[in-house]
Amino acid sequence: LKSNPSNNEEKEAQTQLTKSDELQRLHSQALSAYQQEDYETAISLLDEILAVCVWDAELRELRAECYIKEGEPSKAISDLKAAAKLKNDNTEAFYKISRIYYQLGDHELSLSEVRECLKLDQDHKQCFSLYKQVKKLNKQIESAEEFIREGRYEDAISKYETVMKTEPEVPIYSTRAKERICHCLSKNQQATEAIKLCTEVLQLEPTNVNALKDRAEAYLLEDMYEE
Repeated sequence: LKSNPSNNEEKEAQTQLTKSDELQRLHSQALSAYQQEDYETAISLLDEILAVCVWDAELRELRAECYIKEGEPSKAISDLKAAAKLKNDNTEAFYKISRIYYQLGDHELSLSEVRECLKLDQDHKQCFSLYKQVKKLNKQIESAEEFIREGRYEDAISKYETVMKTEPEVPIYSTRAKERICHCLSKNQQATEAIKLCTEVLQLEPTNVNALKDRAEAYLLEDMYEE
């Protein structure tokens, strides 16, 4: 405005100034909603701001936090991925993405994200500690699956029992391990044990197709055709 106060530009500049004041007001409201733990309101305010300020990494990180609190991890991941690209050396974003994938049971993606964090800072304490945990779990699961491919079902069972000990805190890994152990028992003709374990999995996940198929195989071994 000061450098070139012609009519057209004055209008445009005034509009933009008004808009920026409005966005600052929305920003204050969003922060206040976040502090009051009203994450839904914070998200809708941040949506409005980010429609204009698309490249603001901090706002995306804040919205990701709100999504995490609201139990929408996959939306949080997409904001954090954008923040990781927008801000140099954003180890924090990679760490959070890796943690979310880990909690969701996607250990392979978790491993690749935590590696990105360590590429930026090999001494990052949180990333290194998560890396060790995910790498160990990943190796055990890969090894168990290798045993299954080779038909070494006893070995696979014992490896999956180790997986449950390695990660007792995140329930999805125990459920997956039980699902695979049930598969091994069924293949190994240990029908009674297979039925029991698959039933346990199906109580947690009634639509788990693999557990249904493996339990069906086990019922066949027992001549329980109706079941």
